[in-house]
Amino acid sequence: MGSRVVVLTGASSGIGRAAALAFAARGDKLVLAARGLLDLEKVAAECGGNVLVVPTDVSVRTDVDDLAQAALDSFGRIDVWADTAAVMAYGRFEDLPPHVFDQVITTDLLGPANVARAALRVFRLQGRGTLILCSSLVGHITAPAMSAYATAKWGLRALARTLRQETRDAPDIHVCQLVPGSVDTPIYASAANYAGFVGRPPPPVDSAARMGAGVVRLADRPRRQLSVGAANRIVEFGFVALPPVYDALVGPLMHRLGLSRRPVSPTDGNVFGSRPRVEDGRARYGRTAVGAAALGALALSAAAALALRRGLRVR
Repeated sequence: MGSRVVVLTGASSGIGRAAALAFAARGDKLVLAARGLLDLEKVAAECGGNVLVVPTDVSVRTDVDDLAQAALDSFGRIDVWADTAAVMAYGRFEDLPPHVFDQVITTDLLGPANVARAALRVFRLQGRGTLILCSSLVGHITAPAMSAYATAKWGLRALARTLRQETRDAPDIHVCQLVPGSVDTPIYASAANYAGFVGRPPPPVDSAARMGAGVVRLADRPRRQLSVGAANRIVEFGFVALPPVYDALVGPLMHRLGLSRRPVSPTDGNVFGSRPRVEDGRARYGRTAVGAAALGALALSAAAALALRRGLRVR
């Protein structure tokens, strides 16, 4: 496969950074975009080769349009556009300041819409191209204290499906979704927080590198959706097939596994502006998560078995 031109929004950390490194290892030409110039430049230095850095806020439509034009001016085309930019907020819905809730929706739903609009405009002119939108397991389930993020990701799922329907007339234009489960990235600690404790990814936790490899896999062989996460299917099954059981368990499990014991004062985190990220991986979450994962899986399995034994009706 020849060298591709790949635009990555959300490239300064986490999955976006991992995808950038994976594409760079393949020899692709990269256009890296995110809000923070310093972190972008660090990723560009790690990638080496032919890299264009364009500071971009996906929630600002003109920024995204300018990014597309910069890619075309430098490389003449866009073969793949992968959007992993996202922010997060923790807290009960009524405790989230409305402007924080609104900005999470703007970044995590309207941001990808801005990206899709710019990318599809280019792809239509070219007659080909692959758009990869980063969804989440939380786009298929819900969890307490994550109302803004879940609302945005459910909306993104609807947008992606609609775009696939609308591009059926263009067989060489692909709209794909990566669906990560829990991932070792800085988004949890950087999130806005009104829950009282710093967030963390519920176990089992995958590496950002595994998700970055998933982005590359979609670019190589486009498909509608790629779910990456050991517990994704189990959790989705519980959400759909056993809603009373799921709803009874998800609150305590979220409190135990999705929030650390490290207190935090109310903060809007990086929702309104970039903050330096620390990619320190294992140091953040460690191996104790494995035991917690086993406990959570055991509780879910036991409750599901009990519900089925009693002939629980799903409503």
